[in-house]
Amino acid sequence: MRTIFFLSLIMGCFTSYGQTASDRAKIAASQAGASPLFFDPFAEKIPAIGVSDFSDPRELIARGGLPNFFAKLKAGKPVTVGFIGGSITQALYGYRIQTARYIQSAFPQSAFKWMNAGVSGTGTDLGACRIYEQILKHDPDLVFVEFAVNGGYPSGMEGIVRQIIRNNPATDICFIYTVLNPQAKLYLKPAAIPENIQLLEDIAAHYRIPGIHLGIEAATLEANDKLVWKGETNGIQDKIVFSADGIHPSREGGNLYAAAIARSMRKLSGNAVAQPHKMPAALIPGNWEDAKMLDPLEFATFSKGWTKTKTAKHAFLKQFSGWFPYVMEAEEPGSSFSFKFKGTMFGIFDIGGPEVGQLSIKVDGKEMKLQDISGKGFRLYKANPVTGDDLLNLFNSFCNNRYRGQYDLIATEDGEHTVCITISEQKADKGKILGEKQLKDITENPEKYDRTALYLGKILLRGEIIK
Repeated sequence: MRTIFFLSLIMGCFTSYGQTASDRAKIAASQAGASPLFFDPFAEKIPAIGVSDFSDPRELIARGGLPNFFAKLKAGKPVTVGFIGGSITQALYGYRIQTARYIQSAFPQSAFKWMNAGVSGTGTDLGACRIYEQILKHDPDLVFVEFAVNGGYPSGMEGIVRQIIRNNPATDICFIYTVLNPQAKLYLKPAAIPENIQLLEDIAAHYRIPGIHLGIEAATLEANDKLVWKGETNGIQDKIVFSADGIHPSREGGNLYAAAIARSMRKLSGNAVAQPHKMPAALIPGNWEDAKMLDPLEFATFSKGWTKTKTAKHAFLKQFSGWFPYVMEAEEPGSSFSFKFKGTMFGIFDIGGPEVGQLSIKVDGKEMKLQDISGKGFRLYKANPVTGDDLLNLFNSFCNNRYRGQYDLIATEDGEHTVCITISEQKADKGKILGEKQLKDITENPEKYDRTALYLGKILLRGEIIK
């Protein structure tokens, strides 16, 4: 069954750390539409963060630092900073706004542009696809990368790094590591860090990228009975409540994350001698350096029955305008689109909702089945003529009377391919997918669900398009 933004995968990880059904409901509810790409950290009337004198040598691994970024700041030049990650990055008070406000206040002589490329519930696979479109084409001076709690898929992370360096060797990169509730306790052991973060640290070491462990101060406060990692923010006195679900920080939790970044920025600012970053040999064979996200009309051909719908003023699609200026929309069975590419993977980034249907996939003229070959930190199908599902189902349990971004990726043999994606006349059993506790809306509005729509926002590739 299809997931929205990695949800089944990361829920499996979360469950192993003691997440309850209620927790998972809160996590699902936190995932919504797109945020505007550019933001002003002073638009939100929040107090500046307080930065304690907390000290732990593991909090910052400086490596090569951020020399180009600080060289420009100390010269009073304008800078552009991007944040890419999951829901903690996208969130209003997860750490991003507080961090941006702190840095901008520390260097008032420079003009800043700030970018929020956080997409809820996504990992480095989609991150590697969208890094150019959402960040790199705006020529950033610094990119903060946050994906630790979303699987931390190393091949995707290295792909992000290599795309940044290839785009501009003067762009600095900083890894920031958020944590799940039980993982924080690992920081209480000498020299210990969570395993998924260690895999990302291996990449950081290879490319001499600084890494900031955001959860160490919070873990220490919890151990000293001054912080509760998970609880109701209005129900506990005299303690910081870090989060409601064990993952997504409250404003106070986000302040602690931002304070870790602020302390690290103070230390990193001492290295301000500009120098280009070197591109060493890849650490991981088959990393996602070749991933990309493309406008459908740039290279795909559409049959009759499709409409180009601008999202900005649309009743329910406008919440996705930050990702999709337009969607290609159809719901008549048999409506199709096709494209050619040379590479190893293709996919779609679309909008899920009550009315979405199922898709049949042809590769090089052959009907394909979709075999789930997902692994730790990524979700992927393999196209083949023998094993797997006959159709790609766009509907899932999170499409209950709501609209949300979602994506699927499909692996092929390396080479040149012609892909044809067609809306199927076969309808999924949506009531069964929703489950007994989510039948109210589909029972009251069956016509809303008895459709086969597709809202296509982007086409995803690993490889190159063929026009």
